[in-house]
Amino acid sequence: MSVIGGIEAVPRDLSRSAVSIGIFDGMHLGHRSLLAALRSEAQRAGGPAVVLTFDRHPLELLAPERAPRYINTIDQKLRLLEEAGAQLVVLARFDHSLADLPPDEFVDQVIVGRLRAAAVVVGSNFRFGWKRSGDMGRLRALGTERGFRVVSVEPAMVHGAPVSSTRVRNAIERGDVRSAAVLLGQPFTMLGTVIPGLGLGRKLGFPTANVEVAPKQIVPRDGVYAVRALVGGESLPGVCSIGTRPTIESAPRAMEIHIDGFEGSIYGAEIGTAFYHRMRDEEEFDSLESLAAQIACDVEVARRLT
Repeated sequence: MSVIGGIEAVPRDLSRSAVSIGIFDGMHLGHRSLLAALRSEAQRAGGPAVVLTFDRHPLELLAPERAPRYINTIDQKLRLLEEAGAQLVVLARFDHSLADLPPDEFVDQVIVGRLRAAAVVVGSNFRFGWKRSGDMGRLRALGTERGFRVVSVEPAMVHGAPVSSTRVRNAIERGDVRSAAVLLGQPFTMLGTVIPGLGLGRKLGFPTANVEVAPKQIVPRDGVYAVRALVGGESLPGVCSIGTRPTIESAPRAMEIHIDGFEGSIYGAEIGTAFYHRMRDEEEFDSLESLAAQIACDVEVARRLT
């Protein structure tokens, strides 16, 4: 898969592309359905499967107070788009020059002018152009006039409701990582960097990696989770604690992972944390020995759950 940083950098010789447009945060089941349709249309058109996505959520520019936390980092999103079959991703800067384009100009300048679309594959609730003023009816009319096919993909449904990035975020925020995994089609995974911590886990016999999460990424509700840690090319079971560690006086809020069976120093390394199950709330114990006994139980449970 090729990644192009900006609409203006799209090669002039691009032709007969099938194009999908969106934020694609989370790459949930609805996104995967969309990408399957995009691949089919690309084969039909005889050109590449192209995804136009953005360097930020549009609300960061248009209404920062309502901008959501991200389910995926940009690097994660690009990897997931590649796994779903995108052949070319255009990572556009979302700024006023793009946001203020009227619907017809967005089609003429971007979809036709730059991306040379033979087909446009979007969700049935797709809106585009200045203040989201373009709808599917206008897109179909422009497709007829400009010579591209429009394919509308209905939302994926889970438990009688549409799958959406907002629904995924809500599940993660309340700690329901199992529901999030159903909506995503795989466990919710965070990326972060291992930084020095208090060193208490090692003293208790359960060394932990203290993780600084990626900026703006959503974090599950405080508690203790069964996870798999993705580090050094391995996927290992573990226990992740998120919160203020109430047994330890004046401890700052942190995300710590005990990686079962892992030895060695990984300070400064990037680590992935795939969440499988929320096991319990944080608890305050009357002694460090009681805390260590509970961690031992948590490790045993996590092995079974992951």
